[in-house]
Amino acid sequence: MKSRVYQKIMIATDGSQNSMKAVASGIEIAKLSGAKVYAVYVVDTSYKKYLADFKDKEKVHEYLVNQGKDAISHVEKAGEMKDVQVEPVIVEGNPAVEIVNYAEKNDMDMIVMGTMGVTASRKLSIGSVAENVVRTSKVQVLVVQRYTPTSQNNE
Repeated sequence: MKSRVYQKIMIATDGSQNSMKAVASGIEIAKLSGAKVYAVYVVDTSYKKYLADFKDKEKVHEYLVNQGKDAISHVEKAGEMKDVQVEPVIVEGNPAVEIVNYAEKNDMDMIVMGTMGVTASRKLSIGSVAENVVRTSKVQVLVVQRYTPTSQNNE
């Protein structure tokens, strides 16, 4: 018997190794609860202010959208392997703001994300996007611990 506590789970992904851990956790929770997954990738549009005079801004945008499609395809494949329905979603803007907005506007029961994204420093325990989502979201947030190499066992 499947739990109906979670019906709509949002997995925020950026394609990083850490977000792949969050994908695995989110898919497993969805499988156990019978929830539908919404795989959300945010095209960070902050690059536009730095490329104001750059002629090929559209190529940069296209590249970022394609990265999003690749990241989401990993979520779709993981869902397919576990027989979990996945809805792909690409939005644009500030990642933390858009993750929270999408989750709240679409009545998500949970947001699953990694502690760090592709731009975060390895010295931090939690990245700025995850921190901002946790601080501002009215939706429950599961932050999955970052990848730690097994070589740390040699300490």
